Formats: sequence, C-alpha cells, structure tokens
Amino acid sequence: MPLQRRIPKRGFCNLFKKRYRIVNVSDLEQFDSGSEIGPRELLQSGLVKAGNEGIKLLADGEISRPFTVRVNKASAAAISKVETAGGRVELIPELKRD
Repeated sequence: MPLQRRIPKRGFCNLFKKRYRIVNVSDLEQFDSGSEIGPRELLQSGLVKAGNEGIKLLADGEISRPFTVRVNKASAAAISKVETAGGRVELIPELKRD
C-alpha cells in the first residue's frame, strides 16, 4: 500500500497554543477619559467574551482621550498610539493553564 494512503488524514491541534481576544484602539473610545480599562471592564462592555484567553491590544483606529489600559499583550504601534494620546499601557501576566 502506498505511503500516502497509510498516513492519517487529520491535522494537528496544539494544546499549548496561546489564544488571545483582540481589542482595537478605536474600541476604547466608548470609555470615559482618564478611566482605567482592564479585563473586567472590557468584559462588562461586551468588547470581549468570557473565556480563558488573554487580551491583546492592536493599533487599528485612532484614539483621542487618555486611558490606562491593562492587557496581557499589546502591539508596539498600539502602545505608541495610547501614549501619544496621554495614556499608558500596563501589561499584566497571563494566567497559567494547568
């Protein structure tokens, strides 16, 4: 029997892959100026759904008000946009999945 018929035809699922919920900078405009935005506030506003994933901030859109944003990961462009508006980004540690 040929080798191509003996090899299983299913993919690989990495159980240890880190998954992130995506939040764009433009999504933060719905919060008040100067507020602290963390995972709890993002969940209450409906920007992310409940789950074990981390939260990543991306630089899509513009921001005009200063915020303190607490997320697990952020792109360099997103950090610079938030800091240009007068805010800051705090990276919080991820929960370990055991």
